[in-house]
Amino acid sequence: MAILKDEIRGSFTGGRTLPKISTQLDSVRSYQFECRFSLPQGNGTVVTTQLTTAAKQVGPIGGATDDIVVDRLNDKVFYPGKFTPEPVTITFDNQLLTRSSPALWEWFTTTYNPMTGDGPQNTRIGGFKALKLEIMELNTDSEPVSYIGLYGVFPTGIKFSEKNYATNEFATIEVTFRYDFLDYQKSTVNGFTSNAFDAVRSLGR
Repeated sequence: MAILKDEIRGSFTGGRTLPKISTQLDSVRSYQFECRFSLPQGNGTVVTTQLTTAAKQVGPIGGATDDIVVDRLNDKVFYPGKFTPEPVTITFDNQLLTRSSPALWEWFTTTYNPMTGDGPQNTRIGGFKALKLEIMELNTDSEPVSYIGLYGVFPTGIKFSEKNYATNEFATIEVTFRYDFLDYQKSTVNGFTSNAFDAVRSLGR
């Protein structure tokens, strides 16, 4: 504890400088982010759709590696198995100008159309999956500092918010997404450590 105290207080002079803890332990804010979808279109082109202002909340992103258990006499030994990504839920504002809700609903109907009973539709290039979903973490200057990339994304669930005359909030639409691959990159002075924004990973279709 004395080492930590000396490190923090060593260069601190009251009224002249700030302690190290107040200048070097800043963190990424959970409310500073942007979302971008790269959606395949029916005309054979890929369009990056900006849903930055529409996406108001992104749930936890991640997964876990399954265990492979090897039994040997009285011992159990563990090895890493397959990685299973967990679904992510994103809440969108139902904006009038961007018409985010109709676009999300149209996308959902390519996985299951409740009006016709049809299952996954391959009416778009690449099928019902989006090429990627980019979630950028920003600093206080709105510059990207890290990047979460989801590849092979498609909606599995959709919920419209309640309608209530007594509330004073925007209507929202909550969509649950599945994805095949997960990537995370930290930024450097010259950009990201790899071509995270431009790379298109093969989805093995």
